Amino acid sequence: MSVRELAVWVVDDDASVRWVLDRALTNEGMNTRIFESADNLFDALKAEQPDVLITDVRMPGIDGMEAMRRLVRDGHSFPVIVITAHADLESAVAAYQGGAFEYLPKPFDVDDAVALVRRAARFGPRTVGGQVEADRPVPTMIGRAPAMQEVFRTIGRLSRSSMTVLITGESGTGKELVARALHEHSPRAQQPFIALNTTAIASELLESELFGHERGAFTGADSRRIGRFEQADGGTLFLDEIGDMSPALQTRLLRVLAEGEFYRVGGQVPIKVDVRVIAATNQELPEAVQSGKFREDLFHRLNVMHLVTPPLRERRDDIPLLMDYYLREAARELVTRAKRLAPEALGLLVSFDWPGNVRQLVNACRRLTVTAPGAEIRPEDIPDDLGGQAGQRGSTADWSLRLSHWAEGVLQAKNGTPLLETALPEFERTLIRAALAHVRGHRQDAAKLLGWGRNTLARKIREHGLE
Repeated sequence: MSVRELAVWVVDDDASVRWVLDRALTNEGMNTRIFESADNLFDALKAEQPDVLITDVRMPGIDGMEAMRRLVRDGHSFPVIVITAHADLESAVAAYQGGAFEYLPKPFDVDDAVALVRRAARFGPRTVGGQVEADRPVPTMIGRAPAMQEVFRTIGRLSRSSMTVLITGESGTGKELVARALHEHSPRAQQPFIALNTTAIASELLESELFGHERGAFTGADSRRIGRFEQADGGTLFLDEIGDMSPALQTRLLRVLAEGEFYRVGGQVPIKVDVRVIAATNQELPEAVQSGKFREDLFHRLNVMHLVTPPLRERRDDIPLLMDYYLREAARELVTRAKRLAPEALGLLVSFDWPGNVRQLVNACRRLTVTAPGAEIRPEDIPDDLGGQAGQRGSTADWSLRLSHWAEGVLQAKNGTPLLETALPEFERTLIRAALAHVRGHRQDAAKLLGWGRNTLARKIREHGLE
């Protein structure tokens, strides 16, 4: 089927979205039909059907989720692309469980939308549908940054699966939250979720912790113990810090994954289990395999699906959302009123690198709730170890002095890169982040603060990878 033969229908109650998609798809030679409600869509489906359908999630009357359920009921078969301004984990999972071909958060790049339509058309007819389980408890996962949207998409795509998953990422990036979300949005959701940090238990006790032991198996084994694998039977076992597991236990774990059975320590009878394993590590396992510290066959058993949790410095746009949420959570814990962040203080926190990632941010919110004296957290309330400004460190003279020291260091390194070529992009990125944080993300207002037009700001955001 050529692109010019494609029939693409768009359902969205937002006139501007309808107009943009209509223009973009028509310019690519596609035949478009535009609907402002799902009611009109179903009237049109009585006579014909599209090659690809694009639908919003939240609309008056019949929403996107209900529309997909009706498409299943009526026996329609074509790929559906779901778009939504509410780019959260619940929306992503609901979209995929409802049978969506793909999930596209607003605001989206028009070229990406066109490319996605082409891919959906190549995919061919697909029966949409499935049971949307919107009422399940969901772990708190917050993020609109592209890296987090990819995490949400992966969780959604795996929501009908019990596939083994390997989660990698720096400490504090929420790997256990992702594992819990994978479990909560899987066919095993009603079964146990058992989490074990393999580094929190002495190596000589870890085997018994995982597989259990029989009475008398070793000194102190006064009774039979059921291990984590048996506890997780039918459900999910999350093994954190898997990269630190001893070679002997790696071998035993490999057998369980391959054969679905094991022996308790001191046991003679094999124990059969049906367990989904989700493993996590902050190490580079391919390097550990190369150095002989981690079994290659076990790595391939675990790495069926690979999911990366991004560090906070790569999703700075999410910091205001996270700060707002966890300041309110801290206030609930401490039974006090939630404090708000002054724009200048938020700017400092957005520009901070957060080496401890989200875990560090959560603790910072608790700390600031206790230590900041007023209802508003000011720049002077931000401690030095969170990027705060003490004394005169915020003065122009000091800023210039530090810039001078940085330049001297770059010149001494003699890496051949021109100073301005290195400094200007980071300079612009820093000012863009500060301006956006100050106006809570409103690009038109941020452009005015920077002395640019809105189009210039949009171009700079794309150039510097700040989308």
